[in-house]
Amino acid sequence: MAHQSHRKQRRRQASRNAASGQDVLFYGRHAVEAALKNERRRIHTLYADKAFLDKARQSRSDFHSAAFTADIAAQLPRGAVHQSVAAHVSPLEQPALEAFLSSDPSSTILILDQVTDPQNVGAIFRSAAGFGAGAVVMQDKHAPGESGALARAASGALELLPWIAVTNLSRTLSTLAEAGYWCVGLDGTSDSPLEAAVANQVKLCLVLGAEGAGIRQNVKQHCDMTAKLEMSPRLESLNVSNAAAVALYIANVRQR
Repeated sequence: MAHQSHRKQRRRQASRNAASGQDVLFYGRHAVEAALKNERRRIHTLYADKAFLDKARQSRSDFHSAAFTADIAAQLPRGAVHQSVAAHVSPLEQPALEAFLSSDPSSTILILDQVTDPQNVGAIFRSAAGFGAGAVVMQDKHAPGESGALARAASGALELLPWIAVTNLSRTLSTLAEAGYWCVGLDGTSDSPLEAAVANQVKLCLVLGAEGAGIRQNVKQHCDMTAKLEMSPRLESLNVSNAAAVALYIANVRQR
């Protein structure tokens, strides 16, 4: 029992570290390999077998190394599929919104309104990278920090596009509108299909809300319009990460 309590304490501490910007523990081959390939990502200690460590040192050597042990596994979420690979890393330094916009990007920006589940956010990052989005924007509160679970769900995408934290989403939408973005909030009650809402928009922002609650009213009011994914009446809605993937695909096709 004492050992189980110790493991729970370590997991809670890992969660607090992720939320506060302290070093976090990534796990799983895809997440760790992607972090190793990212020169901006600081790797403190890599835990793996000798074969993985030798391969990792072919690309970079600015980290300590150690064998993956039961003590490292005890710090991971229950049931985590770690493949005997983990790394203590520092969160990435991310650009402010204004700095990102100063580069005049034309790719789709994704805004998440109080989507808090790390698995969903990680899956959304993966879809965003896969469909060429330029950045993911979330509040600095009511959103998960970098964590091993999020990085594993992102399967390397966390290293590929900016994660922009803002204080107020309504003000952010106003800033994006001033920069020429067409902001569309996904809302299942809308009468407009997403295909029509995003057609031929060069600068596009998609806004997705938490499952169940959806986009908050004040955020919705700052969108240029709302639109829905046209679905079979047999199913009421999609998981937010699935909805994001479908919406990004539609935006990608319509923009081209």
